[in-house]
Amino acid sequence: MKKGRLYTLLAFVVIVISTAIYTVNFLYAKEQTAEAFYRTQPPTTGSIILKTVASGSIQPRHEILIKPQISGIVRSVLIEAGDIVATGDIIAEVTIVPNMAALSSAENRLSRAKISLDDAQQTYNRNSALFEKGVVSAMSIQQFELSLNQAKEEVLGAEDNLRIVREGVTSRGSKSSNTQIRSTIDGMVLDVPVKEGNSVIESNSFNDGTTVASVADMTDLIFVGKIDESEVEKLHEGMEITLTIGAISGANYPASLEHIAPKGIEESGAIQFEIKAAVHLTSDQFLRAGYSANAEVVLDRRDSVLTISELLVQYSGHQPFVDILIAPNTYERRDISLGLSDGLIVEVLSGLSLSDDIKVWNQPSYDGPPRKGGRKGRGK
Repeated sequence: MKKGRLYTLLAFVVIVISTAIYTVNFLYAKEQTAEAFYRTQPPTTGSIILKTVASGSIQPRHEILIKPQISGIVRSVLIEAGDIVATGDIIAEVTIVPNMAALSSAENRLSRAKISLDDAQQTYNRNSALFEKGVVSAMSIQQFELSLNQAKEEVLGAEDNLRIVREGVTSRGSKSSNTQIRSTIDGMVLDVPVKEGNSVIESNSFNDGTTVASVADMTDLIFVGKIDESEVEKLHEGMEITLTIGAISGANYPASLEHIAPKGIEESGAIQFEIKAAVHLTSDQFLRAGYSANAEVVLDRRDSVLTISELLVQYSGHQPFVDILIAPNTYERRDISLGLSDGLIVEVLSGLSLSDDIKVWNQPSYDGPPRKGGRKGRGK
């Protein structure tokens, strides 16, 4: 009885193992017979544009820093950022803090001039009386009159000098007072870094002086940016550039390349060259100085040429080729010549036509063969 149960159990185990082996072999064989089909894409006619982008900012071509011609305290500021000024407009006024040594020297000069004038006046009066009596010649009285006039001018000069030291203005030229700080160009006030009560230092050969305001012509702007050394030789002056402003979405501004720096500067391990481009604005457009901007430079382009995706191209050594569909799920190698590439699509110079279907070799599909014409999955 026990032997019968044992035989039955052994038979059951054999049946289970045999069934499992059969199932595995069946599925493996079925998998081996599954045929992989590939998607295809045809060439297209289009344009290829090779671009590079330089980062930088918008700057006025000429930004002038207005500085005082005399040291003192700012008495009044007559402008603010954004105002439009013309050449000669007063932008601020300064109250002079006299230098004690210069003040003492100017006062002493005036005193000496007055003493000389009194002496010249007395000499002239005395000799004038003698001239009327015929004792002194006309030539002599002329010399005494000249000395008197010179003494008078010296007094006026000493008075003006003293007033300049005290007030920064002369009695005979108040319109040219150097206590009045004036704009030297026509333009827009960009910045006013001083306020009433601030001390300012005059501009001279030993000191740059305190900036009272910066003024620029905001109708004459340039783009200042940097470009990598690997692309700088592809640029030339006069190239058209398209600017995009980070703060202004959806707007492009034309510009033309004016300057390429002859010397590069190392930044973060790479050599960068400065470029400058003139920004072309219409009469109703306005850009603020300091806007960050990107300059898109077209290095090369091809229009109405035969193109394919870079993903379709394979290489045998240095020879590019593609696989062309010639029958259902049957492909043949086709050597091709390539032209300009933008990294996504490439120009085909020879070896293909618009009627060819190119195997997308890295996108197999197991859901059946391509549709009629071999173009299943085109554009996917």
